[in-house]
Amino acid sequence: MSITIGSSSAVQTNTESAQAILTAKKAQTQQEIEGQMALKLIESANPETAAMPAVGNSGHNINIKA
Repeated sequence: MSITIGSSSAVQTNTESAQAILTAKKAQTQQEIEGQMALKLIESANPETAAMPAVGNSGHNINIKA
């Protein structure tokens, strides 16, 4: 990249580059968050780490009438 004195294109190029970098960083952060969410979802589907089943009659009767 070359900078020419008295030219506004250098400023515009720097601004566009800065915006591109910020956008890329936000996209990377969003992908990391989505990856963590996916891993948590996969881990929650594992039967070994799932909650223990209810023992006795607790939770077997569900009132569906309001």
